[in-house]
Amino acid sequence: MTPKKTLVIIGGGFGGLNLARKVDKRLWDVVVVDRNNYHSFPPLFYQVASSGLEPASISFPLRRELRRKCYRGCRYHLGTVSSIDTERKTVRTRYETLRYDALVIAAGTTNNYFGIHDLYKYVNTIKSTTEAIRTRNEVLDRLERASLCRDEEERRRLLTFVVVGGGPAGVEIAGALGELKRFVIRREYPLIRPEEMRVILVEGNDALLRAMGPRSSADALEGLRQLMVEVRLGVTMKGYDGRNITFADGTSIGTTLVVWTAGITGVPFEITGSDVRAARGARFVVDELCRVEGLDDVYAIGDIALMRTAKYPEGHPQLAQVAIQQGEALAQTLSGRQRPFVYRDKGTMATIGRNRAVVDMGRVHLRGRLAWFAWLFVHLMSLLGVRNRTVVFINWVWNYFTFSGSLRLFFRPDRYPLRNYWDE
Repeated sequence: MTPKKTLVIIGGGFGGLNLARKVDKRLWDVVVVDRNNYHSFPPLFYQVASSGLEPASISFPLRRELRRKCYRGCRYHLGTVSSIDTERKTVRTRYETLRYDALVIAAGTTNNYFGIHDLYKYVNTIKSTTEAIRTRNEVLDRLERASLCRDEEERRRLLTFVVVGGGPAGVEIAGALGELKRFVIRREYPLIRPEEMRVILVEGNDALLRAMGPRSSADALEGLRQLMVEVRLGVTMKGYDGRNITFADGTSIGTTLVVWTAGITGVPFEITGSDVRAARGARFVVDELCRVEGLDDVYAIGDIALMRTAKYPEGHPQLAQVAIQQGEALAQTLSGRQRPFVYRDKGTMATIGRNRAVVDMGRVHLRGRLAWFAWLFVHLMSLLGVRNRTVVFINWVWNYFTFSGSLRLFFRPDRYPLRNYWDE
């Protein structure tokens, strides 16, 4: 028998897991490397950040997933990949060096601050489960402190929440904060008047949800305003120092909490043995078979891949469906059935709040309650594991009728003993 080759997949997200599940394990020993020992569901990070769901509901242990029969022959290794040596065909993490016969980069994206000085030190982000937990803690902290604050200026800062970025993540977290203002403040924080809390969504372009159609943009704007969210279009952020956010037009807003959703960039890697580097947005240019141009036996899929086609000259949209479909196509190619990737657009959607959502599927546009139920169904079925789906469904039903505050609590971590082995 021909000995198996080693396939190393960097990233346990949608693309990486779909590839690991469908590639022929009779040909490949598969190693999935990820800095976390769980798979997360990014479309629902905003619900963790707004106390709608607990983190475990949208996270699934990778080791449990890889025990399934369809993954037999796959192994999980903890680690953050620091460098790739394409000459020696090795991948190095903090804990080990792995050799590969084929390498797939499916690490996804991280936050892009567009060179704004020290911005990462002051803003909150929701690109991971841990970032969403931190944002939830910060939101609840501001509400608790504002309940006790008697200084009017400081109270205004504490109760001003600014969301930067009008894409799906920005619209969804702004809508969730708007629901908090409209439905929850009066009941759970009696010392705060709802009108004292300000939720401001700032977008540099002239429309929200620009990746979707103009009707979705208009519907999202209307829905946010119904939730008492202030929307400022055509406004570009210039800087933030933890107390005041400034804009290119010279205006400023006093706030102690800014949620940054305005930009993403590919996870960076140090590559040796080749002069190939990532392109714009730290994405790797790939051909129709997902091969990284200029590198042998190296592939990229998902948000970190840039495949230019006649229909998508700037690359495919950075959506979960693209990663899933690329993982499936690459699995067939690596299994000996060469399959060029062609993206099948199944539509895009975003939720603004309960009974408020927008869905674009080709020429079909949905809004309101019907779109919201479609959004709920698609996201519920996309979660891994029956337990997670059941818990999320129960939470959603309970919250719909009660606006329950059972998740609106924050745990401040105690001091750790000296540790120098956790990845920063």
